[in-house]
Amino acid sequence: MGSLYQQKGRDGTKGRIWWVKYYAGGRPIRQSTGTDNKEQARRFLKEREGRVATGQPILPRADRVRYEEIAKDLRQHYKATGSRDLKEAGWRFTHLDAFFAGRRVASLGPAEATAYVLQRQRQGAANGTINRELAVLNRMLRVAYESGKLLRLPVIRQLKERAPRQGFFEADQFEAVRRRLPEDLQVVVTLLHTFGWRNQSEVLTLERRQVDLDAGTLRLDPGTTKNDEGREVYLTPDLKGLLTAQVARVEALQRRLGRILPWLFPHLPHGNVPRRLVGERRRDFRKAWKTACTHAGVPGMLRHDFRRTAVRNMVNAGVVERVAMTVTGHKTRAVFDRYHIVSPSDLQDVARKLAGARRA
Repeated sequence: MGSLYQQKGRDGTKGRIWWVKYYAGGRPIRQSTGTDNKEQARRFLKEREGRVATGQPILPRADRVRYEEIAKDLRQHYKATGSRDLKEAGWRFTHLDAFFAGRRVASLGPAEATAYVLQRQRQGAANGTINRELAVLNRMLRVAYESGKLLRLPVIRQLKERAPRQGFFEADQFEAVRRRLPEDLQVVVTLLHTFGWRNQSEVLTLERRQVDLDAGTLRLDPGTTKNDEGREVYLTPDLKGLLTAQVARVEALQRRLGRILPWLFPHLPHGNVPRRLVGERRRDFRKAWKTACTHAGVPGMLRHDFRRTAVRNMVNAGVVERVAMTVTGHKTRAVFDRYHIVSPSDLQDVARKLAGARRA
């Protein structure tokens, strides 16, 4: 029969944390529960006694495991399974590491998670960002639980997130921005607008070998996309013409530099591009984008707004939603629906159709 107690300090005062004493194989085992809640401590004791009765391992280290150990375990889990991009996960670890460093895993629970949330909110982080970080923490705790380093999984709740961004491009806005960009970037934004692909990870990383102008196709290789699945799309006449001209520009630069240029969108020798970057893969174009949007009268628009725009345009054009999801790379219907934005012009079209029905 086990028992609960609170350790006494040298001055005779009882500590805040409850400890348990139980027997395994005739030997007494004393262990901290990591909680000052007597009912939780009682459940802890029953769980330990249950393990002894059923012959399960006792996990004597569980109360001494620190945050750093389970964070390392999760990184190794991601690396071994390939279930998450380590660079993206690293952004989530940064704030978690700073806050939870040195803490015992057995003491982590709703109160500590709430304290973390409040700190991140004071730092200006959005609830959506905090939720992604809490998801990493939850996964970390589950891996620890599954590996026997945590006796019970704490309940850590997600925050309510604001409604998803509603930004999208109407046709005239897109054309106004596109014509204010350099020729090679006009090709980039047309791909973003047409297929809803991701700018930095899917379009700017394209190589010329992924374009087949004879077949009129463009492909993303498996393992290079966010969901790790490859994609192939057929080019519209407009895009085929633009890509033909872009390939010609890259081939001309290749001859000029005297070396092979595999990228579809390298830095071209125009504007203020430093000589050392000419021919290297373009990694972004924030400044050119911001300038074009400002001059086009749509400041504040994001490249990611093209994903919403492409989804809406495909659905409105009658493309089957499953096919549209394959093109854009959305794996779940829930996320796809978040990107299917209804614009004011869509609502105006409803009014026109209703008016026409009444006249008929």
